[in-house]
Amino acid sequence: MPGPVTAGTTWHDWFKPFARLGYGARGLVYLVLAFFIVSAALTTGSGGDSKDAVRFITQSTASAVLAPLLIVSLAGYCLWRLVQALFDTDDHGFDPLGLAVRAGLIGSAASYGFLMVYTFSLWWGSTFSSGDSSGDGFARTAAAFIGAGPVSLTLSVLFAIVGGAHIWKAVSRKYRDHIKPSPMVGWWVDLAAIGGLCARGLVFLIIAFLLFRHGLAGEEGRAGLADALDFIAGLPFGVWLLGATGAGFFLFAIYSFAESIWRRINVEDA
Repeated sequence: MPGPVTAGTTWHDWFKPFARLGYGARGLVYLVLAFFIVSAALTTGSGGDSKDAVRFITQSTASAVLAPLLIVSLAGYCLWRLVQALFDTDDHGFDPLGLAVRAGLIGSAASYGFLMVYTFSLWWGSTFSSGDSSGDGFARTAAAFIGAGPVSLTLSVLFAIVGGAHIWKAVSRKYRDHIKPSPMVGWWVDLAAIGGLCARGLVFLIIAFLLFRHGLAGEEGRAGLADALDFIAGLPFGVWLLGATGAGFFLFAIYSFAESIWRRINVEDA
């Protein structure tokens, strides 16, 4: 934990470690997700979602240490995403694409904020779970955020933009603008970034498709990671595609850990 603010110390100095912990927390969640997805592929299942990963972490034998650290780290990640979006620390600008990316950052902050509270509900008990100590009461409340037809279509467009931005970031290697790893590991970071960002982007595009289908039918659309994995598992060669998705999520976890070490946390621009 950062110490008290002293003369000459600004909020930038103590905020950076929280942001880096946040990238590490994201990496830990995706590492567990990769394990779940690959295990599901080997057993012809469809894997789990981020809540399952958090449940696994908080119910492990090391949960007394891991759960509080995960809560603090997710809080840091949420705050960093908000700083990125509101102060445009990465210079996305005010054109339509830039505003869409910044809206995606706010959405990311919200989703990881839900995950942070869900983690707390599992760790602390039933405080936020409506009497259900597993935390599923809170999870159902959060899932109900996605509404009927028009909302589903709007969310579909947002997910499609964010998914496409992930793939473009990987193909164009725009991620290099914000991360400067050691030359010794640069090739491995490139591999993790390209594979991980493409896998995550494709999953976002699948979620966009599922939401679009709900929206066209005027239905209350609920689509998330678990739904996207179910969809992948149901495709021809679904087992292999699911395994490839798990491998991609493993690479995204490695990329997240790399960001926790070498990412430029430019809060001085905020």
